[in-house]
Amino acid sequence: MPVDSWVPVGFQLPGGQRARLALHDAVDWQICDQQGGGRALIVRSTLWKRWLELGLIGEAVFKAFRFGSDDLYAFSSGPEHALGPVEGSKAPESKNQALSFVQALRATRNIDPVSPLQDSIYVEKLSLLLPTYSLSAPITDDIVLGKWLTGGVPVSVRSFRRTRSLMGWMGTSHLQDVIKQAGFEIGEVAASDVTNEGAIANAAGQQKKFQLAGRPDLEKFFCEHVIDLIENPERYKSLGIDFPSAIILHGPPGCGKTYAIERLVEYLGWPSFAIEASSVASPYIHETSKKVAEVFDKAMQNAPSVLIIDEMEAFLADRQMGAGTSHHRVEEVAEFLRRIPEAIKNHVLIVAMTNRIDMIDPAIQRRGRFDHVIRVDMASEAEVYALLTKLIAELPCEGDIDLSALANRLNGRPLSDVAFLVREGARLAARGGASKLSQASLLSALESTGARGEERKPRGIGFIWDENK
Repeated sequence: MPVDSWVPVGFQLPGGQRARLALHDAVDWQICDQQGGGRALIVRSTLWKRWLELGLIGEAVFKAFRFGSDDLYAFSSGPEHALGPVEGSKAPESKNQALSFVQALRATRNIDPVSPLQDSIYVEKLSLLLPTYSLSAPITDDIVLGKWLTGGVPVSVRSFRRTRSLMGWMGTSHLQDVIKQAGFEIGEVAASDVTNEGAIANAAGQQKKFQLAGRPDLEKFFCEHVIDLIENPERYKSLGIDFPSAIILHGPPGCGKTYAIERLVEYLGWPSFAIEASSVASPYIHETSKKVAEVFDKAMQNAPSVLIIDEMEAFLADRQMGAGTSHHRVEEVAEFLRRIPEAIKNHVLIVAMTNRIDMIDPAIQRRGRFDHVIRVDMASEAEVYALLTKLIAELPCEGDIDLSALANRLNGRPLSDVAFLVREGARLAARGGASKLSQASLLSALESTGARGEERKPRGIGFIWDENK
């Protein structure tokens, strides 16, 4: 709904900036854009005096001016600082933005411990939340912070598990830090979440070991070349090694590349960002490079973090091949070449995946960009057995399960089929009224996955397709 501006477009505010369109308002305040960037907060004298009496602002912070019969006060903020109502604001895009809001919340409470803040104005430049004393029902600060962090969901940050689920981009340890700095205690559920993700030591004080069931060689590689460097930084810094190098995982579809990276991200507990064709590819010149740069920037702003490049052949094909000769494709490769070393220096772990390593530009594969190019083959029978053992150990089971026979039948199949088998077997057992997983339910599930190499038939739901029509 359009906002009627209190002052006309082009009106010169006391600080010399000129007003543009109004963005937000209420009875006693209004926020407008400024020509040249940034925003201005304009308030009536009654609200300004109340802030002044409470000690939230000093007399010189706002500049007085008169428009018509109104006595008004204005405060200007540049584009580098947030200025807007807390209610209805967008979720933060980085940990630094979240910490800035937390600092404003605490600074406000140190001055004014009682005024409701759900209707306040966030003035990052002043590091304050300025209350506006509307008639809306007051809500507690833990929910004010939860709504701001999640972009509008009324969740208390004391409910760590729920808040964490709504903020998938921020790692558990980062979110824990934000909430603690806001002055809220994190309960037992939150501590359990952090432990389960492997970001901190477990309840017994022992460091949780990274495990990659079914892929012992890949597990060893991640432990030696990634996790040990991260968990023992001083040992490596003395020898000039600051952070793990970028990694390429390549192999046929279904070999378990994505599964391995998901387990690594889960263990680290860091925020993760993805570059994939569905989210950044564009037919417009320069647009893809621009979107790629934005993802790199977000990953660096939230470092330490993980940046995942999926189907990298879509962006980093050899520039000498037919698909890579156009100017915009050369530009995309150049953007990656420039950004990868920069991101690593800023503690962003880069992991890329591809099914076609032969298509990747050689410049990308050189040492200094991707130091490690790791082939991931289809899982062996022994690896399938190890994954089955891990997945089934987490469920109540009958004593008749023959993992060796199941592993033999799943040999050569994608690891996703192994996970599906256990999940589908559990579903079938529950549907049949059983409380435990059994060999019979697993064998029934195995039949639904199809034979090795056989294409799964789509289910017809809601209509019947007649190929003769």
